[in-house]
Amino acid sequence: MLTTTEKILFVILALSTGAVAARNFGMVFRIVRRGEPDLQWNQLPLRVWTALVVFLSQRTVLKTRVGSSIVHAFVAWGFTFYFLVNAADILQGFLPGFHFLGDTLAGGIYRLLADGLSVAVLGGVAYFLARRFVLRDPALVLSPRSLVRPDAAAGIRRDSLVVGVFILFHVGFRLLGASFEVAQHAADAWQPFASTLAAAFRGLDSGVLVTLQHVAWWLALGLILFFLPYFPYSKHLHLMAAPVNYLLRPQRAALGALPRLDFEDTTREKFGVERIEDLGQKHVLDAFACVMCNRCQDVCPAFVTGKELSPSALEVNKRYLLRSEMAALAGGAPSSTALLGHAISETALWACTACGACVEVCPVGDEPMFDILQMRRHEVLTAARFPDKLLGAFNGIERQGNPWQLGSPRGEWYAGLGVPTVEENPGFEVLYWVGCAASFDPRAREVARAFVKLLQSAKVNFAVLGNREKCTGDMARRAGNEYLFSEMATANIGTLQSAGVRKIVATCPHCLHTLGAEYPDFGGRFEVVHHTTFLNELLQAGRLKLDPALSNGTVTFHDPCYLGRHNGIYADPREALRSNQIELIELPRSGRNSFCCGAGGAQMWKEEEPGTEAINNNRFAEVQASGATTLAVGCPFCMQMLGDANRAAGNTVQVRDVAEILADGLRP
Repeated sequence: MLTTTEKILFVILALSTGAVAARNFGMVFRIVRRGEPDLQWNQLPLRVWTALVVFLSQRTVLKTRVGSSIVHAFVAWGFTFYFLVNAADILQGFLPGFHFLGDTLAGGIYRLLADGLSVAVLGGVAYFLARRFVLRDPALVLSPRSLVRPDAAAGIRRDSLVVGVFILFHVGFRLLGASFEVAQHAADAWQPFASTLAAAFRGLDSGVLVTLQHVAWWLALGLILFFLPYFPYSKHLHLMAAPVNYLLRPQRAALGALPRLDFEDTTREKFGVERIEDLGQKHVLDAFACVMCNRCQDVCPAFVTGKELSPSALEVNKRYLLRSEMAALAGGAPSSTALLGHAISETALWACTACGACVEVCPVGDEPMFDILQMRRHEVLTAARFPDKLLGAFNGIERQGNPWQLGSPRGEWYAGLGVPTVEENPGFEVLYWVGCAASFDPRAREVARAFVKLLQSAKVNFAVLGNREKCTGDMARRAGNEYLFSEMATANIGTLQSAGVRKIVATCPHCLHTLGAEYPDFGGRFEVVHHTTFLNELLQAGRLKLDPALSNGTVTFHDPCYLGRHNGIYADPREALRSNQIELIELPRSGRNSFCCGAGGAQMWKEEEPGTEAINNNRFAEVQASGATTLAVGCPFCMQMLGDANRAAGNTVQVRDVAEILADGLRP
């Protein structure tokens, strides 16, 4: 189709812009390579498969904003198919008489897909441009209360416009080119949209149609050549970065399992993350993968309750920080700016509850929560800067073995209950890990007593560590004090191994997560189950006999972040409650979409950051609106936070642990 002159010109342009694009893509690659690698080659096949499935199915996009997500899915599928379309068009332009796949059935299907997906992409991109620039959807706007770099504030809209217009013109002129070609021949049933357009051009001279076809070909493919150098700087890079992001994503034991720091490494000058090059490769790539959709801030409990933290702003700021220093960073120079103060404010850093909602909802696999926790490590371990209130909890864990800073014996709560220690019952089958809350908090102690009552009723052979049990170190790790956490992990693992522990049941999801998902990195491998899972197993096996007549009222269940989203346990507490014929009402935000109680991420041990409302009050308002008479929980921290909100609201519902509700139903 192309003349010799056109072919030469296209090759020259392709080589010129391709060289610049390769240089720019190379900078992105070298910057990402500077981060700490995580990829384990034995996991590569699974990661490749996961990345492929996520990309092709668009399942992560379809989690929320269903209408817009369906539109985006067709845009993504269409643009992906356009890699083939563009290659075929180049071949048809350079090879005289070449017609991709010919007049075969395969060729017809190819033309039908190209035709239909062209219209889908055009319609979808027009919708997204209208949503951002005409309707000005608030969901796409970063809040002025969050830290946003000046270049990011100006660049988001500009970049969205550039990318949107590029796609409209690229795909639009390709569709026009197809219609000019069809107009020279009979209508093509395999190209209904191009054929409809072609009807408007059939009166034109054949020479004019050929010229128009050449012009459309150049505008469609020439735009790619001019856009390619800008591609690595644009949000459109998510098209390539998102699948790679899933490829680099570690296979964790649980969603929020943090990587271990090696304190024996004498080459380390600092711990944690201060500058963007300190991040792992995957978390550097997060910035390039971010599509600026703000879904993460929609579900962030801190942002929703009016605080400065916006996970989206963090990723966008990282992107523009990288853009501003791309050449220097690619050349191995350190970033000229620290992340704290330029990508996230100090207040926002300490507002995170580590609930994992941002990680769960992100359609491109970004993990801003991990950036925050890694930055906290730097603040605590290297800079020695953290909220004053945390110091008491740190000291309590280090000196008394609990963040409550209490020196009273851990065994006080089970006095008179006949609870054996591991020394008194060395042949135990299950260790009940009581946790600090149930050992020292009066309300959590009631839950522990109810759980023991159930264990004894089911004739479970169990024991406790008693005064040998210490804090798992969960709050220290979420607060950035990794050294204290590693000390507690090492000590507790030694205690558990010396006691011959094989299976552990915990009434605290934070203990469950830490013991089961994070202690293996320190050599502690045990079977760890949550008490709601254990109770459900006992019920299903017929070892617990409950009397439905003893239950009354309606119950709603609040999914604790570290039970549900972090460890994927949703069904067990519900099945355990329903086993006693309890009427269960689901909250609007439940399961994977559950809303945090506000205690996680070490928030329990410090003042909540300023905002428009407290996180626990926001959650409790949803409970009140459900009409349930009882709120069931499965976490001592959720119990305290939602119990406080209940008292502030006038004790409108009962806040009770699943174990307490089931214990009420025990047959005399």
